[in-house]
Formats: sequence, structure tokens, C-alpha cells
Amino acid sequence: MFRVSGDAPEAVFSGGAGAAERTRRLRPVPPPAAPVFRAPSVDIAEAEEFLRLFHAENPVDTPIQHRLARMRYEVETIGTYRHTAEELAYGAKVAWRNSARCIGRLYWRSLKVRDLRDVHTVSGVAAHCVEHLRMATNGGKVRPVISVFPPETPQRPAPRIWNEQLIRYAGYRNADGSVLGDPRYVRFTEAVTGFGWRAPARRTGFDPLPLVVETREEGAHMFALPPDAVQEVPMTHPELPWFAELGLRWHAVPVISGMRLSIGGISYPAAPFNGWYMGTEIGARNFADHDRYDLVPVIAERLGLDTSREDTLWRDRAMVELNRAVLHSYQQAGVTITDHHTESHRFLTHLEKEEAAGRKCPVDWSWIVPPMSGSQTPVFHRYYDTEASGPNYYADEVATHRALAGGPPHFT
Repeated sequence: MFRVSGDAPEAVFSGGAGAAERTRRLRPVPPPAAPVFRAPSVDIAEAEEFLRLFHAENPVDTPIQHRLARMRYEVETIGTYRHTAEELAYGAKVAWRNSARCIGRLYWRSLKVRDLRDVHTVSGVAAHCVEHLRMATNGGKVRPVISVFPPETPQRPAPRIWNEQLIRYAGYRNADGSVLGDPRYVRFTEAVTGFGWRAPARRTGFDPLPLVVETREEGAHMFALPPDAVQEVPMTHPELPWFAELGLRWHAVPVISGMRLSIGGISYPAAPFNGWYMGTEIGARNFADHDRYDLVPVIAERLGLDTSREDTLWRDRAMVELNRAVLHSYQQAGVTITDHHTESHRFLTHLEKEEAAGRKCPVDWSWIVPPMSGSQTPVFHRYYDTEASGPNYYADEVATHRALAGGPPHFT
């Protein structure tokens, strides 16, 4: 458990010339002097349910009735209450335990929770996001980490991180309509370029986008990620020498920053968190999806496959080699990764442990089943509980739109 009071120094951004660059403010007008936002009061029933769960699963000296009385007093007085450091850490871990779309929940107890609820400035939030990347990367031995910034309260709105993940690659639209980089982030790239972000003089398909942080008091600011905080893995293949000529690479750690953490009625919109990659997330989705890097036809051509008709299964054969390359590359680089077969078995172990503990395990089948060879994994052949439980992580439509379009600002 890490707890930090106040804002991080700019020195956190050290890591090369221009690494600490903060480009011009996204919003050209000063923020309004008067409050323009008021979060709804906390639902006391939801808060009580969480606190009872915390006391049931953790040794606590304070009687539950005393804690509930204190919570009710705070909510009735100011519309919210403050989690203790222990409640926050537990709530973040249980949110992972309850995350129906995550196959890697066996490790939920290992999550390192950084309590950053007293960090309110855009530079402080950005600096701690950079520190999160360094801590999670851990020289390749990836650690699950969450950084929890201030919550939404009736008195003060929470900061916002615009990015869908802390590291995502720019997408540059060419004159012929093609895209260099990640097509998913073409609009975000165009938006931040319009705001003053400068792309590298020599553009590639893997240029990290700037981090955008917004608060009501300061508006939105952009921050360049220091090179030393973005560990990347060059793609090679165990048997195909030409694969390296494609110049592919991917970042080591997937830090999700566009979801809201909800614990006992309190919302934390800025709470970036990470596990480690399962190979198919990169090889079968980021690299393979038609609306992303769309590399399956490229690999098929280099393999000399017959792509003139579907029944040659050229897509399947190319997809397998693409995913072999991803797993091989991460293993060669010493960066933590897992394959979809191993992780499927581990998920069933998690499911068994939850059932043994008398808990339901919510599962979204469409996310848990891997995007390739699904029926060859044990998670495919069964039914699951689908009812969501709290605490949890939620994807908000407005936040997702902002992460793809590069706006509009949350505070206007």
C-alpha cells in the first residue's frame, strides 16, 4: 500500500530531453471562478453494503456499528464520506475480483494500491501516472498496480485522464485515406495536434501519444511521456527471420486509464490500473483487428498463403504466427506475458477459489473467452454468473468518447 500526500515534483518526468515537456493548455479560457459541478450524494445503502463486506473479510478493531455511524454522519453532513486507507486498498482489489471482463483475476490480492487522493493538480496527476508506469514495468517483471486519485465529491470534482490507456500510439491519416499507426486514435491524434502536440519529425506507426489530464481549476494540459517510462518490445518470430523486417513493436504494460473505479458509492474517475498482457490482446486484437493495425493480410502475404478464398483458412494460419511472434518477443525481452490457454486454466482456478469462499464470480463470456481458439480453452464450455457486483470498474460512454475523439473537455 502506497500513500502519497501532496503533488509529485516535476523531477518525476526526468528521462531525456523534452521528457517533461508540457504543451500549451488545451482550454484557452480560464476556468470559471464559481463551482459548476456538484456530484450527487453517496447512496448510504451502497456504502453500508461495502463497509459490511470490508468488516466481514478483514480483521478490524473498530466495531462495524461505529464505522457505519461515522459514515452516515459524514454523508448526511457533506454528502460523501472518506474511505480509510485500508478500505480503499481492499475496495480496489475487490473491484478487480469483481471485474467480469477480466480473465486474470486469480492475482487480485497482489494488486499494489497507491493512495493518491491528495494529489489535485494536473502536473501532480501526470507525474504520478509516469511513476505508475515505472513501478508497474519493474524492469520487465510486470506488477499489478492501481493509482487512485481524488474521488468525485459534492464539494470538488475529481480530475480526469483523457487517455484510454496511459500508453497508446498515434494514428496519422494519410492523403489517400490510409493510416500510419493506430486507426483507433486518429481523432485523438488530430485533436492533440491541434492543441499543440508535436509529433516526432520522423513519424512511425508506434509514436506514444501525450498524456492529457484535466481538472476543474486548471483545465486540460498535455504531458509528453518520458522515454524511460515507456518500455517497448520489438517483434520477432522464432522461425521467420523476415518478421523483424516489419518493424513492429508494442508497449510492455497495459495501464487502463479510461475506466471509473466505484467503491461503496464513491466514484474515482481517475484510477489507472494494470495487470500484464495476455498475448492475444496484442496479437489477435491490437495487431489483427481490421479497424486497428490489420496485420493479418500482411502476414499472410509474407507467408505466401492463398488469400483468394476463405476456405484456405489463411486468416487462421496468419493469426497463429502473429500470436507466436508476440509471445516469443515478450519472452525474449524478459517482459511478463501469458498465453490464452494457460490463462484460461488459471481463471478456472480463480473461479473454484471464489466458489469455495462462498462468493459469486461475475463473468462476461464474450470477454473471458479468448479471441482465438476459443473452443480449445476450458473457459468456453460452460455457463457463468453474469450479475455484476460492487466494488467494480466501469466504462463510461462520455469518457470513452473523449478518449477516442480528444474532447470535448469535461469541465466547460
